[in-house]
Amino acid sequence: MTTINTHSQTSIGQTSGGGGNAGSSTASQIAKLTQQIQKLTTQLKDVANSSGMTTEQKQEQQQLIQTQIKMLQAQIAQLQRQQAEEAQQKTQASSVTRADGQNRPTDSHQVDVYI
Repeated sequence: MTTINTHSQTSIGQTSGGGGNAGSSTASQIAKLTQQIQKLTTQLKDVANSSGMTTEQKQEQQQLIQTQIKMLQAQIAQLQRQQAEEAQQKTQASSVTRADGQNRPTDSHQVDVYI
């Protein structure tokens, strides 16, 4: 009787981007997910080289691992989109604050002209 090892250590976490160090935590999550993908890729190679399983068992195991890899890749893509949105929001916020007083009068930057 052959035993199929189907366990993998995939922890899937969601974060809310409200903190000041949200970018670094997003980067660390991406790094962790990338490490998990590397482990699963190694597992995938081990399954292909395994001689203790039938062809059907190998295919089933490979499909399971490939599905897990795709899920992790989708999470990485989502986190990267989140990072891009946060960077874009920061850029827009800084450009708005720079515009005050430049080509746009504020209370302290007005010119009164009397003729």
